[in-house]
Amino acid sequence: MKERVSFPTTIPEETMDKVVEFFKNKNIEAVGIGCFGPICLDKRSEEYGSITTTPKLLWQNYNIVKKIKDNFNIPVGFDTDVNAAALGEYTWGAAKGLNSCFYMTVGTGIGAGIIAEGNLIHGLLHPEAGHMMICHEERDLFEGACPFHKNCLEGMASGPAIEKRWGKKPSELDSDHIGWDIEAHYLSVAIMDAILMISPEKIILGGGVMKQSHLFPLIRKKVQERLNGYIKVPEILENIENYIVYPELGDNAGICGGLALALRELKK
Repeated sequence: MKERVSFPTTIPEETMDKVVEFFKNKNIEAVGIGCFGPICLDKRSEEYGSITTTPKLLWQNYNIVKKIKDNFNIPVGFDTDVNAAALGEYTWGAAKGLNSCFYMTVGTGIGAGIIAEGNLIHGLLHPEAGHMMICHEERDLFEGACPFHKNCLEGMASGPAIEKRWGKKPSELDSDHIGWDIEAHYLSVAIMDAILMISPEKIILGGGVMKQSHLFPLIRKKVQERLNGYIKVPEILENIENYIVYPELGDNAGICGGLALALRELKK
């Protein structure tokens, strides 16, 4: 039996009480959580399972994993929402059968999930590629919208940054608007950095901004131009339209990733 429900993210207890209520009496064996962040993924820490420095102030220091475990005595898989989406695409979508992928979501924020050698990348924390610093596009007079870093990738290329720069939502900009060429500049810089640093076998771009399909050819062209033949592989030189792609699972990448997290916990 398949069931699905969605509801707004309000205050922690109200939201999580709805989650608990949904799963009650369903005989679930495990739960997978893909959560907005930053979050604590260090199982040695007392803060494991908590949201940390999120701009959603009421959610700071809230422990989602504890809430689930207090109500269900089952394994809980826990990761960032974008790592979950990457795992969904790696398991059933555009990166199925590969060993690695880089999943970047471009929407109200920008985040990245990374899988290398079949493993989700964690470390001191988890990937926060949306806040990498990038070179400024010379025509762009916008100073940036990130409250932490101002002109990082998220501050320059997220949906709110586009709206603040042009006074229109991304979906309201004409496909030939100069803003898309500037957007492709910033995203291509980030993708080039990912290719050079991580060498993923597939790059997947999701999120609301990437639903503007005319962005993909611009980004692919700029990535090729920036790499300038340095990475001599057919995926980039000859077949880039199948290398930089939209999520095969579409808007279901995240929820599929949650299922994959749960399955991985069951196998441990």
